[in-house]
Amino acid sequence: MMEKKLKKPIVSFIVLTNLIFWPLFLLVGLTAMLELPKIVFDLILGISAWSSTFAFMILFRRIYPEQNFIAYVKSRFKERLQFSKVAVIVSIQVCIAVVVIIIMFMKNDALSPSITISSLGMLVYYFIKTLVSGPFGEELGWRGFALNELQKRYSALRSAVIIGFWWGMWHAPIWFTTGFTGAHLLQYIVFFMIAIIATTIIMTTFYNLNKNLWVPIIVHFLFNFSIGIRNGDILEFIMYYACLYSIVAIILILINPKKVLYGREQHKKQ
Repeated sequence: MMEKKLKKPIVSFIVLTNLIFWPLFLLVGLTAMLELPKIVFDLILGISAWSSTFAFMILFRRIYPEQNFIAYVKSRFKERLQFSKVAVIVSIQVCIAVVVIIIMFMKNDALSPSITISSLGMLVYYFIKTLVSGPFGEELGWRGFALNELQKRYSALRSAVIIGFWWGMWHAPIWFTTGFTGAHLLQYIVFFMIAIIATTIIMTTFYNLNKNLWVPIIVHFLFNFSIGIRNGDILEFIMYYACLYSIVAIILILINPKKVLYGREQHKKQ
């Protein structure tokens, strides 16, 4: 018997994603309190990042009752990945990371922020951990489903802002593990949300230019990886990243390549 189709699939997805994430994140906190091995902490943290995918899997039959989940996932990756588009977005993010390093280098009297990676083995471990948690765990739900679904009704820009906002709010429990309080916590939240929304606009632009889910996965990975491998004042890092990613997002809005941010006709069949 066919299940009744959800009337508000995106709302249901966002709510269920948070309902799954909060208990898992509390479990992450418990592993820290019990001082369990770091690999256990990393494993549970990685699983919690998949809450959006878990939510989408649970709701899938109610959202697309006539479709197969595996076929749907494959369809998100079926378009040929265009090297030129990937090269542009990778270059943009590498340039942002380099600019931030230069700024921090100059502000700290030629003392560059230290790198958390101390060996090749650690680099490989952090690379895999970063890739399989946030980028792999989050993108199917937030971009592969929610962003595509919103673009059937709204412009890509409006859809990106909506998804960017709720994606940022989903991270709310993490804000209170930063150690910031008062004005510093408020600054962190503001810069974090600006960075998340700007990143989502950039993701959306390049995802719509090359409809392969690897595009937002790569953008997400480079953002997380470039911040995560450095020690330093995270508030400063997130402030610079928020400003620089916002500049790129504004430029993309102004030049609007191939009208991917304003029109919605091209997404009705996605």
